[in-house]
Amino acid sequence: MTTAVQSDVREQAAQRFAQLGWPTMELEEWKYTNLTPIQRVDWVAAEGGGATRTVAASLREHAIAELVFVNGRVADVVGGAAGVEILPISEAAAHPMFDRHYARYADYQRHAMTALNTAHAQDGALIVVHDGIAIDGFIHLLFIGSGDGVWSHPRNLIVLGRGAQLTVVETFVGSGNYFTNAVTEIVAGEGAHIDHYKVEREARDAFHVGSVQIHQERSSNATARTISLGGGLVRNEVNVALAGEGANLTLDGLFVLADSQHVDNHTVIDHVTPHCDSLELYKGILDDQSRGIFDGTIIVRPDAQKTNSRQVNRNLVLSEKAIIDSKPTLEIHNDDVKCSHGSTIGQLDEEALFYLRARGLGEAEARNLLIDAFASEIVDRMKVEIVKEQIRAAMSRLRR
Repeated sequence: MTTAVQSDVREQAAQRFAQLGWPTMELEEWKYTNLTPIQRVDWVAAEGGGATRTVAASLREHAIAELVFVNGRVADVVGGAAGVEILPISEAAAHPMFDRHYARYADYQRHAMTALNTAHAQDGALIVVHDGIAIDGFIHLLFIGSGDGVWSHPRNLIVLGRGAQLTVVETFVGSGNYFTNAVTEIVAGEGAHIDHYKVEREARDAFHVGSVQIHQERSSNATARTISLGGGLVRNEVNVALAGEGANLTLDGLFVLADSQHVDNHTVIDHVTPHCDSLELYKGILDDQSRGIFDGTIIVRPDAQKTNSRQVNRNLVLSEKAIIDSKPTLEIHNDDVKCSHGSTIGQLDEEALFYLRARGLGEAEARNLLIDAFASEIVDRMKVEIVKEQIRAAMSRLRR
C-alpha cells in the first residue's frame, strides 16, 4: 500500500536525484570516493522477495525478532515483543508514525544517494516502541543481496517514544556483484535510549552505500556503531542531530580491510541545542592494498552552549601499500563549549612485538594479539555478545 504522501515524496526525490546526479569526486564530501564503477552498471531490481531459507548470518536464535530482506524485499518475519510494533515498511503506510516521520530526517534534497533511495525505496522495517517500554534483547534486520547487476534500496524507520529503550542490529551480507543503497531513520523521543548496530559484511564484489540518520530529542541517549568488514566499494554515512537539550551521543566505528577494499566513513554530528554531549571514536585496521577514509564533522550551533564533544580517529596500517585518509573537522559557532578532535596513523609497535616475543609468543601470535587489542576498545564496549563473536571471527582473515 502506498499513500499519496509517499507517492509525492518518491516523485520529489526522483526529480531531485535527476537534478543532483551521481556524486563526483569534485564534491568535497566525496573527494576520496569514486562511484564511477557503480554508474557503469545498468542496475535492475530483482523480482520477488527471494528465498526464505535460514542463512549463516541469521541471529533469530538470539534476537527477540528478526526480519529478513532479500534484494530489498521482505522474505521472512519472526518473533516480537509486547510494547513494540515491528512490521515491514511496505505494510506500514497507514501507520500514524509513518506519515509523521518518514523521509523527515534523511535529507534527499541535499544528498543524492538518499534521493536515489527515497525514489526507489523498497522494503525495510518500521519499528515503533511505545512510551516507557524498555525492550530486553535486540531486534535483528538482515539484508541479503544476491545476483549480478541487481540493486536494492532498503528503507528503515525506527521510532522510540518517551523513555523507551531499544537495541537494533542491522546486518548486510550477500553473494555476487550487487549494489545496496540503504537508508535508516531513527527518532529517539524524550529520554529514550537507542543502541544501533550496523554490521556491513557484503560480498567482496559488492557495492554498498548506506546512510543512518538519527534525530535526538531532549535528554535522549543514542549509541550508533558502524562496523565495516566486507564489500569492495563501501560508503557509510552517519548523520546525527542533537535537537533536544541534554541529549547524549556515542558514535563508534570499526573498519577492518584487506585486499583492495575501499571503505569511506562520513559522519556529521550536529549540536543544535545546549547541554549536549557527544563522543566519537572510529578505528581502522588496513592490510594489503586497501584504502580507508574517515571524514568526520562536528558542528556546534550558535545557541548550543555548554556543548561537550570529543572526536578521535585511530588507524593501524599493516601494509606499506594500504592507504588511510583521515579528516576530523570541528565547526564551532559558540565560545562556551568544550570540543576536541584528533587523528593518529601508525603501524604495529615494534617494541611491543619484541616484548611479546621475548615472553615466548611466536611472531604471528604476537602480531595477532596486538591487532585484537587495537580493535578491542570498540568491540568490548558492545552489548550484543553474538555481534562481538562475529566481528572477532571476521578479523581472523588478517591473521598470518
